[in-house]
Amino acid sequence: MEPQADEVTFRLFGQPDSATYAYCQNHEHEACNWLVPTDCGTPFCTACALNRTIPNLQEPENLARWQKLEVAKHRLVFSLLCLRLPVISQFANPGFGLAFDFKADEGPENKVLTGHDEGLITLNIAEADSVQREQTRQNMAEAYRTLLGHFRHEVGHYYWDRLINNTPNLEECRRLFGDDREDYGKALERHYAEGPPADWPERYISAYATTHAWEDWAETWAHYLHIMDTLQTAHAFGLSVDTQAGAGQESLEADISRDPYAEEDFCNIMEQWLPLVFALNSLSRSMGQPDAYPFVIPPPAVEKLAFIHRVCRAGITVPASPPAALP
Repeated sequence: MEPQADEVTFRLFGQPDSATYAYCQNHEHEACNWLVPTDCGTPFCTACALNRTIPNLQEPENLARWQKLEVAKHRLVFSLLCLRLPVISQFANPGFGLAFDFKADEGPENKVLTGHDEGLITLNIAEADSVQREQTRQNMAEAYRTLLGHFRHEVGHYYWDRLINNTPNLEECRRLFGDDREDYGKALERHYAEGPPADWPERYISAYATTHAWEDWAETWAHYLHIMDTLQTAHAFGLSVDTQAGAGQESLEADISRDPYAEEDFCNIMEQWLPLVFALNSLSRSMGQPDAYPFVIPPPAVEKLAFIHRVCRAGITVPASPPAALP
């Protein structure tokens, strides 16, 4: 892109007759650096158009927290667009679209719970505070807790409704992830009272995935996006890995020569992921940091990941919606 004489709009470099673009309106808050076609009818980019509620920016700490939330959310939206999945605001399609509420606790008796409800994802902005998030991670005995992880997990619930529910994919999904008709409230109570089954590492991507079929899907979906996005970044940097696992052991090799979003066979993706994550975790330890990806993926979870990959590549038909007011 190159700036125009007005210093506000941009055109494609070297193409003076191309369409013009301007920064998303949230650029003024340093919360977005995406461009918007000037004739698209909204001042917001694809990611920011999903916002229904943002925190009160008159509170000094809220702006910094919101900026962190937007960094994670924009990375999420980029991945969804790479998967060619529909990313549509509820303002544009109320019955189908996606929306975000970023809210703060209003007091000890009025806590904001992070979750998903019929396309609306609510996130407590306290999650953007690294100290609070780490305390919660330890209290809940989680191996991993990040803003991006929250976004990926919660949007997984949204895409279960779009990719699985009332579709031909439902039967196979139930075979892999379990019966979604199980009472969700009772499943949660059991999980928090009894914890996961002792053999969960042999069958699930995480302990929380054992709670209910919906949570198994959402946890596995989040890991699918972890894998795809990380491999795409490695591909963009032209990385290759030749890891000597140890004396007498086979080396782990991966030439990440293809964009994972263009890869049809998920087996090829896993062949690249395992050497890369082995190297990535080793590098993290060399810096005195915990493993970047502290998980082992058992074969049943790989089958679930492959199912998600197939379903995403098959795509979604977006229902028509009457015009709606833009945010």
